[in-house]
Amino acid sequence: MSHYQFFATTPKAMEAVLCEELKQLGAENIKPALAGVAFAGDLATAYRACLWSRTANRILLLLGTFDVKTQDDLYYGVKRINWFEHMGPEDSFAVTFSAKNSEVITHSHFGALKVKDAIVDQMRAKFHKRPNIAIERPDIRVNVHLQGQSAQLSLDLSGESLHRRGYRDITIQAPIKENLAAAMLLKSGWPDIAKAGGTLIDPMCGSGTLLIEAAMIAGDFAPGLLRDYYGFLGWKQHDEEVWLAIREDARQRKLAGMDKIPVIAGFDLDRQSVNAALAHIANAGLQHKIHVERRDIADAEAAASWPPGLVICNPPYGERLGDTQETADLYQRFGEILKTRFIGWKAALIISDPELGFRLGIRSQKPVTLYNGALECKLLRFSIEPAAFFVPKAKTPEERISRAVEGSQQPAEDAVGADMFANRLQKNLKKLAKWAKQNQVTCYRVYDADLPEFAVAVDIYQGEETWVNVQEYEPPKSVDPFKADRRLAGVLAEIPKVLGIPKANVFLKIRRKQKSTDQYEKHGETGQFHVVEEGGCKFWVNFEDYIDTGLFLDHRPIRLRIQQEAKGKRFLNLFAYTGSATVHAAKGGAIATTTVDMSNTYVNWAKRNLALNQIEGAHELIQADCLEWLAQEAAQPYCRQYDLIFLDPPTFSNSKRMEDVFDIQQDHVQLITHAASLLAPNGVLYFSTNFRRFKMDPQALSDLRIEDISAATVPEDFSRNPKIHYCWRIQKTCAE
Repeated sequence: MSHYQFFATTPKAMEAVLCEELKQLGAENIKPALAGVAFAGDLATAYRACLWSRTANRILLLLGTFDVKTQDDLYYGVKRINWFEHMGPEDSFAVTFSAKNSEVITHSHFGALKVKDAIVDQMRAKFHKRPNIAIERPDIRVNVHLQGQSAQLSLDLSGESLHRRGYRDITIQAPIKENLAAAMLLKSGWPDIAKAGGTLIDPMCGSGTLLIEAAMIAGDFAPGLLRDYYGFLGWKQHDEEVWLAIREDARQRKLAGMDKIPVIAGFDLDRQSVNAALAHIANAGLQHKIHVERRDIADAEAAASWPPGLVICNPPYGERLGDTQETADLYQRFGEILKTRFIGWKAALIISDPELGFRLGIRSQKPVTLYNGALECKLLRFSIEPAAFFVPKAKTPEERISRAVEGSQQPAEDAVGADMFANRLQKNLKKLAKWAKQNQVTCYRVYDADLPEFAVAVDIYQGEETWVNVQEYEPPKSVDPFKADRRLAGVLAEIPKVLGIPKANVFLKIRRKQKSTDQYEKHGETGQFHVVEEGGCKFWVNFEDYIDTGLFLDHRPIRLRIQQEAKGKRFLNLFAYTGSATVHAAKGGAIATTTVDMSNTYVNWAKRNLALNQIEGAHELIQADCLEWLAQEAAQPYCRQYDLIFLDPPTFSNSKRMEDVFDIQQDHVQLITHAASLLAPNGVLYFSTNFRRFKMDPQALSDLRIEDISAATVPEDFSRNPKIHYCWRIQKTCAE
């Protein structure tokens, strides 16, 4: 059997685990790379990797490499392959294209079209017939990765990502991918624990992924055995006899291994999660091997007959679920449960915030870095023994601040230098209150870290009452936490005095550096909304339940500009948040508006804002992934046309509702291109971002006229921070 060169992709930081797997599967010349592993072997080796790898995403068969210095180089490089050896004219295929650091091809869609054209032209020249394009389950899937000027052309033998085992069909909040779950188990020593007959318990099991992966490992159950589709099944060189033999061997190993599965149990308080777990376990054929019940974390405990083993879970963490304080308390309770009920066991959990790990009060081994999507996490592993226990000293910022305000050793009014802050706030207020009155501005920023010792932003909102939203920028680690807390206590004490408002009208948020979160993450459940005004429009704001209030104050000038330009126009608001720009457009006389946001919460909020302003008529609200919606609309032969578009995307997003990770720097060209395709003749697109290191790529957008209007869109109350956002006015270079 011939030998081939392969490349197995895997999530970043899982390369070492995949190397070990491939070694066990008989692979040769194993060489780890970033997010993947190169190896050599025959087809049987590749088939075994597809069937047995628990951590790989895809197995790629390398067909060739070539230089791409021009767009035609890509076309002819692909065309040099004899595609008749891989497919017939009646077959279907799909193309996956990615590019990194390429100056020639920056659009993945364009690159995929070039590859497709090369294959179709070759097949049509011989057979006078073009093969079919099939996005779902094609006979073969072609993969091209362009790194700089070097292209790697491969066949995707997996067809679709190998993490999709085939047992999971119910989506719950914050699911963990199957191959990440497998990596957690492998790095936590579960194979040896299972061989010794140890028990596995997941006390926060969600939809059961860790339980099922644990059972598959313990029972010698090939993770790909449930799948009925692979990318090699429709390939002309597929060796059916070899594949069936490998698959049959896996079936026999599964039959022999099922009796070796030890006790595996999962608990979860959420009824929907438990039902999902039971359904997934049944889909995997493991319904008599895994025990699941509805049980609160406080009641997590092993039955007397269950031997000690491994407690493992994917608990809520700051960027993923829940209120910060509530999450911190959960970890502290979980630590107490481990220390009182699971002595002699091993434990493991994946976490993104090291502070939460300290709340357990158990010393861990050296953490293992893993990635949950794009979010960097640590796998903490513990031996639950009294010698490893300690009393957690670290507290959440909210707890420390509350203690500083309510019960510090000195009165809060005496906190370090609070009078300096009060004087600066009074000075700013005197200047800005006059400006606000002259310009009929009722919501504005009055202080923005003017004094380095007091790193807070203070925003005033005036409605039936005056409210103040205080955001503390997380202090650097070099700052003594006690001093930082004392200063913040002083800030919170001085604001009501200077502004003459009740303490209850001052709200505090701690704005931490966000690694990969949605900027609209929910933080509370008070449901307390208030009405404020801006430019003749009314808006609902909320000071307690979200990191932002529902009205981005720095966008006030661009909203007013939209209102002034909207008369008689069709307006599109993308990544619309609470629809404030839509309200301004409608108030300015827009004949029709379309408002698109992925969050149903914010689409409903936008609907409430429109109703608050008694706006009726042709005002469409769409709950959808803006990237997907834009791509679909731009691909229509007769796409929608808008005279005015506002595009204000997040800097980064890996929301569970999105298939891919979004990065504004990497993806802005395609995003702006799609949005601009919806512009009517003489239409205007306003694009804004708050990513401070953002660099517009005008060369890639050379068919557009781009004008930087950032300076004109930063309001007076944000003049201390001119990089609060960037904004461009964009038009097509000529009317179509």
